[in-house]
Amino acid sequence: MTDKILTEQSGEIARIIFNQPEKRNAVSLEMWEAVEAAVTRFQADPSVRILILSGAGGKAFVSGADVSKFESERASAEAVAHYNATTKRVYDMIEAFPKPTIAQIDGFCVGGGVALALSCDLRICGQGSQFAIPAAKLGLGYGYPGIKRLVDVVGPSFAKEIFFTARRFDAEEARIMGLVNRVVPDDKVAETAEETARMIAENAPMTVASVKYIVGQTVAHESERDLAECDARVKACFDSQDYIEGRRAFLEKRKPEFVGA
Repeated sequence: MTDKILTEQSGEIARIIFNQPEKRNAVSLEMWEAVEAAVTRFQADPSVRILILSGAGGKAFVSGADVSKFESERASAEAVAHYNATTKRVYDMIEAFPKPTIAQIDGFCVGGGVALALSCDLRICGQGSQFAIPAAKLGLGYGYPGIKRLVDVVGPSFAKEIFFTARRFDAEEARIMGLVNRVVPDDKVAETAEETARMIAENAPMTVASVKYIVGQTVAHESERDLAECDARVKACFDSQDYIEGRRAFLEKRKPEFVGA
């Protein structure tokens, strides 16, 4: 694989780190393929309850595609199709990841970095973070799935502004748009992401997973919604050992120990 994508796990928390700080963590095809392999592995690991995505170096989350690789990776129609199919698979996999995901955003979050962050459930950034989708400055086409994710999060008017102007906007604007969940001091981003992840990991995994699935169904097209599966997941929570543990722990005034079953 590549040393430009790092993976870690501490207890229930897994991490994928984009490790090309000299290029503000711009992403090549090889890196996307490594992310795909890491997501596949963490999804299959029952010990993982939450996934954090971040960028190395403290200056950028992901600054988009590695433009220096365009001639070798995106010069022909076939190469563009292959690159786009790979990135779409990765975004779709992260969005559909059955466990919660957090984008830990330090510094620049541009182009594919915004698309990656939008594929995550939660986004936490520093006060100095900057965002942009510069597709209109590069003449790039941007497909329906990525635009829909943005519209689902910030609404159509802000989505148009982001794409039409292709300008950079700061963390406070991102918060106002609803693009990020929280803005914290730059030196507290990693700490806040870790604290949030641990808080989530301590909760009942089946409840968290069911809510993630059901929220996804609320923004899916009505014809694609599986309400029976929503009901089944709710029932599974009430039938679980974790439900017994949760109510007993509440009555006994102690911290519950959830096992995800």
